Amino acid sequence: MAQAWKYIAVLTGLLASGGQCAWALDVKRPGVSDWDDDNNVAEVPIESIEQFVQIYGIVKENYVEDKPDDALFLQAIKGMVAGLDRYSRYLTAEDYKQLLQYTEADIATVDFQLVLDPHTHQWQIKNLKDNSDPAKLGLKNGYSVFKIDTQELKNLNPEQVKDLLYGAIGTTFQLQLNAKNPAITIVRNKKLEVADIEPVMLHNQVLVLRVKVFQQDTGNELKRLIEEYNTPRLKAVLIDLRNNPGGLLSAAVESADLFLNQGVIVSTKSRSEGNQEFQALPSNEFANIKLGILTNARSASAAEVFTAALKEHKRAWVIGEKSYGKGVVQKLFPLPNGAALQMTVSHYFTPNGSMIDGQGIQPNQDYPWPADMKEDVYINNVSELLLKQR
Repeated sequence: MAQAWKYIAVLTGLLASGGQCAWALDVKRPGVSDWDDDNNVAEVPIESIEQFVQIYGIVKENYVEDKPDDALFLQAIKGMVAGLDRYSRYLTAEDYKQLLQYTEADIATVDFQLVLDPHTHQWQIKNLKDNSDPAKLGLKNGYSVFKIDTQELKNLNPEQVKDLLYGAIGTTFQLQLNAKNPAITIVRNKKLEVADIEPVMLHNQVLVLRVKVFQQDTGNELKRLIEEYNTPRLKAVLIDLRNNPGGLLSAAVESADLFLNQGVIVSTKSRSEGNQEFQALPSNEFANIKLGILTNARSASAAEVFTAALKEHKRAWVIGEKSYGKGVVQKLFPLPNGAALQMTVSHYFTPNGSMIDGQGIQPNQDYPWPADMKEDVYINNVSELLLKQR
């Protein structure tokens, strides 16, 4: 404790003598994060630091359990970063090392399954290993799950429940065991092998292309499949983006560019990174193909960029549910102790200038997947709705 109080005393003294204190931290690491010198310096007001010191002292002396100084400082750091938005977070050295093994275009799930108990009609945790991260948070096999994020599970079918567990690697969701228990934050850390785009030609000559995530070759694969199936009998192409967590922005831009011949696809605005604008290149290759996009509440990020561009340019008819509303660019800021900050640095904006984050993309036609309807019937119904559009 003496070391912590010595640090606080020195910090308070510096603030008192200097009016404001400029902190500088050099964490340049090519390929991950490269801060400008101007961004390394942050002015910290005396009043805020003095209040922090006061609260720290109250907690240290009066909390029911004795907490180590390092743990309290780490908790303060985590709280500061997590309080910025729902995506920014502090990564321990172990978390950071694991995250670097993956790319934005990796899909993951969790270390357990949810199975419907036929007697209680509740979704229960199964196949959870004792040494897994969820187990360390207190979860056990046999526990019933009430809600994931804002979605209650009681009326969902197995496919819908499984989809809730999927997402981009390193992302989190809130799991609630019952209505009275506090939510537990679960990290998606079990990488899944994602199949290529799945083409299905329906009996009504609508080609359905299921894009699970935007990867480096997604644009080329879309182009190849549409050319392969583009016969005189083809009536429309339906791009299924349900549960697509995003992936690579560049892949979403290239994919949208296949169907546009001019105009803005997406723009980004940032205080530290500068503003960018991505434009469509002239092309009429697929200009005569009727295009539809199917989304749900878990279509996010790059999937929303793609959807918004084609919707606002009136190039595609969007059916399904309002998308998730994650329109941010994040950056990793490595720290000297091996940890890192994963922090939002930019926002995505649609061609019309609307912010995606927190808003989502509203479909042209609302048509959620009913829990009692088989998926193939639902997809067929969506395709018929698309064909009715002129």
